[in-house]
Amino acid sequence: MATTTRSGNAPQRRPGGRRRLELRPDELRRSLEPATLPFRTTAEVAPLVGTIGQPRALDAIEFGLGVETHGFNLFVAGAPGTGRRTTALDYLQSKAATLPVPADWVYVHNFAAPDRPQAIRLPSGQGLRFAADVDEFVTGVRREIPRAFESEDYDRRRREAMAEAASQQEALEAELVAYAAARGFALQVGLTGIVSIPLLDGKPITREEYAHLDDERRERITKAGAEIEEHTAAYARRLHQSAKEAAEKVQELEREVALYATGPLFRELEERYAALPEVLAYLDAVKREMIARLDDFRGEAEQQLPMLAALGAQRPSFDRFGVNVFVDNSSNGGAPVVVERNPTYYNLLGRIQYRATLGAMVTDFQEIKPGAVHRASGGFLVLDILDVLRHPFAWEGLKRTLSSYEARIENLAEEFAGMPSATLRPEPIPVAVKVVLIGSPAVYRLLQELDEDFRELFKVKAEFSPELNWSRKHHLNYAAFVSRWVRENDLLHFDRAAVARLIEHGARLRESKHRLSARMMDISDVVSEASFWARRHGRTLVGADDVEHAIQKREYRSNLLEERIRELIADGTLVIDTRGKRVGELNGLAVLELGDHAFGRPTRVSARVAIGRGSIASIEREIELSGPLHSKGFLILSGYLAATYAQDAPLALSASVTFEQSYDEIEGDSASAAELVALLSALAELPLDQGIAMTGSVDQHGHVQAVGGVNRKIEGFYATCKADGLTGSQGVIIPASNVPNLMLETEVVEAVRQGRFHIWAVRTIDEALGLLTGTRPGRRHKDGSFTPDTVHGRVQARLAAYGERMRAERADEEEQANT
Repeated sequence: MATTTRSGNAPQRRPGGRRRLELRPDELRRSLEPATLPFRTTAEVAPLVGTIGQPRALDAIEFGLGVETHGFNLFVAGAPGTGRRTTALDYLQSKAATLPVPADWVYVHNFAAPDRPQAIRLPSGQGLRFAADVDEFVTGVRREIPRAFESEDYDRRRREAMAEAASQQEALEAELVAYAAARGFALQVGLTGIVSIPLLDGKPITREEYAHLDDERRERITKAGAEIEEHTAAYARRLHQSAKEAAEKVQELEREVALYATGPLFRELEERYAALPEVLAYLDAVKREMIARLDDFRGEAEQQLPMLAALGAQRPSFDRFGVNVFVDNSSNGGAPVVVERNPTYYNLLGRIQYRATLGAMVTDFQEIKPGAVHRASGGFLVLDILDVLRHPFAWEGLKRTLSSYEARIENLAEEFAGMPSATLRPEPIPVAVKVVLIGSPAVYRLLQELDEDFRELFKVKAEFSPELNWSRKHHLNYAAFVSRWVRENDLLHFDRAAVARLIEHGARLRESKHRLSARMMDISDVVSEASFWARRHGRTLVGADDVEHAIQKREYRSNLLEERIRELIADGTLVIDTRGKRVGELNGLAVLELGDHAFGRPTRVSARVAIGRGSIASIEREIELSGPLHSKGFLILSGYLAATYAQDAPLALSASVTFEQSYDEIEGDSASAAELVALLSALAELPLDQGIAMTGSVDQHGHVQAVGGVNRKIEGFYATCKADGLTGSQGVIIPASNVPNLMLETEVVEAVRQGRFHIWAVRTIDEALGLLTGTRPGRRHKDGSFTPDTVHGRVQARLAAYGERMRAERADEEEQANT
């Protein structure tokens, strides 16, 4: 009588040392009794707060958010659907609420270097206020300056200054005229300057009169003319100096009037921002620029250039006095948490935009726009690593920013342009941001291996496990998750039988009796669909039947190819025998992955043998349809044969193994045990039971090892046998180490319970050979031989016969060569 085992344990031994190979129904699936759940419906269960399990990941996140040392940014790793993003964001929001609101940043025009806009840091919430204050100030200046220059006082003082200058000019002119008259000359002002004319008896002297003068008289006139010319030059210098002094007086008057008119406006701003030296320095620069460009405020520039309006120039020159609010944190209740879904280079690091004006593309400091790193400075930036890596230059730009503690806004086109072009180079802004990357463990490992900067900048990994322990605690967590999802999405509540069925489904997703899926996205999809079907059937609670119906419908929507392959098997297009016996042929099992669906399908493994020189070929490997893992499995198979049968003589064997009617690439070693059994069957000339399929990998010692997708493989062969008619002797051989992975569909379990289908768990090839051939495998004796009429004895005898024939042929060849 067989000893009993607990669910999930490996097959036990019978009394006397023989192992029980066939599994009992209770070993094929683990069930959860609904009565063990301490609630009747999820309406009684408090909604889940946070995430389920993941203590390792949560500890890493808490550490990463707490440490402030440079380089301790986070990489949140895990499979999609494990709650990695939601959990990280929950922690970030909670942490951000306890941190101070970071400063605002604005860009202003740099009057000393217009191509280098200046960045100014302001206390949180004051960026918009400062921009509004400056706009109001500029409006006031534009109003007050024209009004001041239209006043009677300014007009009077300007006229007085001009009159004083005119009086000085008249005095200088009178003095020059008197000086010339005293020397017998008159002055005449022309377009080319002042001309001195000699006089004779009070009248201008003619050329004829000058020619008749004596030499002494002519010499006196020439000398006097030279003196007058020198005096005229001095007069011109004094006149220019007088005009310059007059202009300076007018400019000083205009400056005095402008400062007087705008003084209250400046003082108001200076008092408001007295604690901010950078703002005061900027206001001082504005004051100097305003005085230097008074014509802009008096309206004279626009009057002098009427063509601009006709050509459509719409931006006034006063824009340079505006403020570009670059980063505004006025609406934040703490540190910012920025999630950038499209992390292009410019979306991350900011950009300079251009606008079309008069047929040309122009820009200014107002067109500087922030990137995600600017908005997240002082807080947290969340990025999907694959999205960052997909966009050119984004990853390098992000690393450069984190390494330098500052974000520079640059135009990528400059780097690749054939010729340099004029553009803005905004002052860089210092950033202090904690970056949280979200991605898969595989991407994390690749970056660790290939990118040295990554190891320096992302020193904290928070890895989310795809599975949870099967435990009472996580049963209740599943129920709490369902309660939250139902409430958030206005779904029907679940009764405890439905929750129990959902938990079993979570175990099936992980292919484990001891683990549940932590990919709550998959669980939430089933919850939503089960609620839909329950409502469709007029129920007020979701029951276990509704969960089962939802799971079946999900399968049905995705299993078109699976049904098509089963039809091809049923009509004989794909040859799969489930009855009778054949030498060198065995039903192997494979899993096809379609993205949203996976299913098992049987495939015929066949082997042929002949006399040869130890060559064992995989046809798939020879034609390069074999992946590296399958090739490895096949070479291990060759190692087993050599170690078992070629200790005293070489293998006089030529063999080929293939997957019949398989035209796609083959990967994995899960069929290596079936390949070995088929090859041994061909050598021993022992037929194999076609109603028994096999899966498992084999090592060089003949041990059968665990494989993936065992549930789908069993169910795929069961469906094939069911379509052909269950005989009661059909079944599947699996590795004993896969027993903990069994979470089979209830239909298969029930078929096993009724004796219509069987599942055996083996540890060695010998156990599988005994089941498939009905013949004892055989044990090796001390002399290296095997017992005759066993599987290994027959193989050894066949190989020995091959060897004798090879030696005989070689002897004949040598004899013929000698004669």
